[in-house]
Amino acid sequence: MSDNQTPEQRARNEIDRKLNDAGWVVQEKSKIVWSASRGIAIKEYLTDVGPVDYVLFVDKKPFGIIEAKRDEEGHRLTVVEEQSSGYATSKLKYLNNDPLSFVYESTGKLTRFTDFRDPKPMSRPVFSYLRPETFEEYLKKRPLRERLLAIPELKTDGLRDCQITAISNLEESFKDNRPRALVQMATGSGKTYTAITFIYRLLKFADAKKVLFLVDTRNLGEQAEQEFQAYMPNDDNRKFTELYNVQRLRSSYVPSDSQVCISTIQRLYSILKGEELDEKTEEENPAEEREWKQKEPLPVVYNEKVPIEEFDFIVIDECHRSIYNVWQQVLDYFDAFLIGLTATPDKRTFGFFNENVVSEYSHEEAVADGVNVGYDVYIIETEITKNGAIISAREFVDRREKLTRKKRWEQLDEDFTYTAKNLTGTWSIPAR
Repeated sequence: MSDNQTPEQRARNEIDRKLNDAGWVVQEKSKIVWSASRGIAIKEYLTDVGPVDYVLFVDKKPFGIIEAKRDEEGHRLTVVEEQSSGYATSKLKYLNNDPLSFVYESTGKLTRFTDFRDPKPMSRPVFSYLRPETFEEYLKKRPLRERLLAIPELKTDGLRDCQITAISNLEESFKDNRPRALVQMATGSGKTYTAITFIYRLLKFADAKKVLFLVDTRNLGEQAEQEFQAYMPNDDNRKFTELYNVQRLRSSYVPSDSQVCISTIQRLYSILKGEELDEKTEEENPAEEREWKQKEPLPVVYNEKVPIEEFDFIVIDECHRSIYNVWQQVLDYFDAFLIGLTATPDKRTFGFFNENVVSEYSHEEAVADGVNVGYDVYIIETEITKNGAIISAREFVDRREKLTRKKRWEQLDEDFTYTAKNLTGTWSIPAR
């Protein structure tokens, strides 16, 4: 059946499905049933400049529109923004409405969103649609990008120069509406303290709803939680955790009453997939899970329990390890500002954050400033790490599936020779 559909119909079918996932009921203009849902998406609704593909109503009030295009036109969505904004500012038939604030252009597979209440409205790619109740919540206060403009000048008491530079430049990046930013700071120079400081300021001065602090091992999550608990801002005599609720995720549930959530990216991926997580997968840096690269990752799909608007900001610790392959889906899912923290970015890291580096503080600078101390590097080799070895036939080895963490004993049919290179990937020696 679908093979006989036109490209336009296939695109609209996908749009309908995504609207349904986000809590909208799609209806024809000739068969409107307002009682079907709080959120109604009406097709081909008439305006004084012609019919618009979809008008989004919440409790019978129009809030936004969707301009639908064929999948082949995905690369041209930004070209039709003027057309869709024209529909948003038009008068809907039978209604004396004000201009509508929320505008989408979509092929079903690709979707862009603009909030015309922003100081400088700019479309951005989004995974799916906002929920009907979110539209109402957004209209109750000034848009986030306007609130960011009101963040006051940073009080520098107790902060190092490198931290002051990172926070000040990051906040300027927010005010310029740049969706991604990279903070590069040497290990030991206070990256996490810097992050908690700007998170505190986002919550207090920009009224951010919720911030996600994303790590890639459980140990880093526990350390971050301890730093949040110990942090005391320089403009208040109460600790961070007395002012805001901080919770480290340990289950498949994202609490609604926390202003800061700490999670491993592995756990968040499992939450979006609606799956339980083996906690052992949180013990290792996922960059070492090389077999992810050899398999087709399970795609993230819309999860009504964790909508795309769940977080306003996502801070990605050790981001050079957490923005590739399967894990990037987690970041692309949310409609949020992304802030990366790392001491050792690579080309991929710079590319992911659109070359928007708000802080560059190297180990050499940290040593010169007396923040860190220098060190000597010693390379230690053993016979096996230098030359590899042979495992004889009929010996039993402990084989582990890297994805499931399941182990099984297996007897080798023939001699197996491994090299030093295999020790960091295929083979592991616990004693080493």
